[in-house]
Amino acid sequence: MKTPTLVAALAAAPFAPEAFAQSADAALTLGKVDVHQHSEGQLSAHQVLTSVDVLGADQIESRNVSHSWELLGQMPGIQLTETRQGAESGKVSFRAFNGEGYLNAIKTLIDGIPSNVNSGNQRFIDMLFPLEISYIEVVRGTNDPRYGLHNIGGNVNFGTRQGGTYTDARLAYGSYDTRDMQLAVGREANGVAQNYFVGTQASDGYRDHDSSKKYSLGGKWFFGSLEDGLRIGLTARAYHHEADEPGFMTAEELHAGRRRSDLRNANDGDDRDMRQFAAHLDMKLSDAVTFGTRLYYNRYEDDRRVTFSDLPTGNLPRQRRLWDERQAGLLGTLTWQASPMLTVEGGLNYEQQDNGYIRERYAYAEPTDFSRPPARVQNNDRHSFDNWGAYVQAIYQPADAWKIVPAYRVDRFSGHTRLMNGATGRLQDYGSIGQPKLSVIHSLGEHTHIYANWGRTFQVLTGSTAPAYLTPGQAPMQPSTNTGMELGLKFQPFAGSQARLAVWQQDAENEVSNMPATGTTVTLGKTRRRGMDAQISAQLGDAWTLWASHAYQEAKITRDDRAPGVSLQGREVAATPRHISNLGLDYQASDALQLGLQARAQGDYYLEERNVTGKFGGFAVLDLSARYQITPAWSVDLQLKNVTGREYAYAWYDSFFWDSARPMFSPAPGRSVFVGLNMKL
Repeated sequence: MKTPTLVAALAAAPFAPEAFAQSADAALTLGKVDVHQHSEGQLSAHQVLTSVDVLGADQIESRNVSHSWELLGQMPGIQLTETRQGAESGKVSFRAFNGEGYLNAIKTLIDGIPSNVNSGNQRFIDMLFPLEISYIEVVRGTNDPRYGLHNIGGNVNFGTRQGGTYTDARLAYGSYDTRDMQLAVGREANGVAQNYFVGTQASDGYRDHDSSKKYSLGGKWFFGSLEDGLRIGLTARAYHHEADEPGFMTAEELHAGRRRSDLRNANDGDDRDMRQFAAHLDMKLSDAVTFGTRLYYNRYEDDRRVTFSDLPTGNLPRQRRLWDERQAGLLGTLTWQASPMLTVEGGLNYEQQDNGYIRERYAYAEPTDFSRPPARVQNNDRHSFDNWGAYVQAIYQPADAWKIVPAYRVDRFSGHTRLMNGATGRLQDYGSIGQPKLSVIHSLGEHTHIYANWGRTFQVLTGSTAPAYLTPGQAPMQPSTNTGMELGLKFQPFAGSQARLAVWQQDAENEVSNMPATGTTVTLGKTRRRGMDAQISAQLGDAWTLWASHAYQEAKITRDDRAPGVSLQGREVAATPRHISNLGLDYQASDALQLGLQARAQGDYYLEERNVTGKFGGFAVLDLSARYQITPAWSVDLQLKNVTGREYAYAWYDSFFWDSARPMFSPAPGRSVFVGLNMKL
């Protein structure tokens, strides 16, 4: 792992005027972002947005993780939801949106290609392995107009390696008989760039009945360059994962043995396939105008067998869930440098989804191999979900010290569903959903910038049944609108450092919480999320590098729009910790040896909106690492994870049957050790 350095977040587009290149920039970067010079022409996030963080490849490529969403645990204010149930492993969230699946508020992209499934879940992230990733970019807040669907609290883009000539490999072995192999190859010559990746991982898992094996294949082929007027490319990725599921534990089972798996889960598991293909075209129409477009196709197939709990009635919520989702879409941007003071960009996107979903529900007291006929079929639906979106934004810089970025986005939706009983319905008619946005950055000096932003995002319902679709008896609903604002300061406390302080607030109307386990929804009404972020990254002399962050947040229901009953007003939104903290320290002991320390902590939270269950989910974890450079091409690393043996667990509220509702747990791994051998040619 190279010593982190504070560098520019991403290279500015080649046509951008010098004033933009030197103007206020509120983005912060951890690590070295090695973006090969194949700029796509459109404005980059750090040019137009304010609350942006970037994690560089040197903080990613040698990490031992089961899934790549875990890499974001190093970044400020990121909440990790560690379900750790086979292929259904977890997800990331921030800005006081939880990762339970109730409200998936984070847009996920891979190389700028939308990569959420219909519900908003982030399963496509699992296709990526660390050695393939060049950087991870996190945009927080409501002021990014580039994306609409799922972009409620912000977005995360995983940039994979592009261009260059290299042959990199990593072999790793560690606790729980974990084996990991990754190979990344790049070749570039005569205007042709090729990138290939293959990765595989297998493990027995921390718990009983927790084995997993997966592989991923990826390729990129690009021809020409934007500097010469035209660049075309093709990207392809395929992924397969087979995994057991150890199941969720009651408090009594957790106390009896954290690594056990109950007999009821003996046949639980998952078989998952994902594919992603994209065609890229970038054109320089003139010295001032560039055009870019992406055509993409995503395929998600999943066969999950899951038993959620063991209820005293013997009526187990045992399900076989089958998904078959197809997404085809287009994104296009036109960027015009009108003058040295003004750049204007317009964008258009279309996505068409064809989604099939079957959920067979079993009610057997004993484990089943899922080959027996189900007691009933809960869903057997096929539904379409189409989205048109367009935006325009501008960078206006009347002086070097000022950057003003107004933007406006509009989205429209349509679709139809056919349920297993023959009933049909069209998607809720949301009309045109307008989203105004504004960002302002003012420089007080070379290293001090004040910024503010305001913007509106939205939530629309997903799934195949009511209330998302107007099936018989379902009343019309309006989309939930989320209006946010932020005020921040980016500054340099001392030479070799960068820091940021920010306060923010987001107010949502008509917020609805989806309950994927039961296929129902809970109306929350009006909610308010607010918080404060503080972060710093610093080079301390020649040998030491430090980064630290602390996020305080809260999410409360300020108006209850549910039917009469128990009021939720004043309650906290479920699964939202009050604080998230990170600390990292690297020490370059010699030219060949580097030592590292990383710590992260998260507060407790309520498991459901009534706030009657007590709080769970808090933890503080410490990891240590060492890396030795044997030769310029070969290195070896040692990573100790959870070195203190902290016993913590993900917790959720089992509410299938309210008379037996209770917390359920998925314990995190204990102390573990991994050794890796790295090659770079």
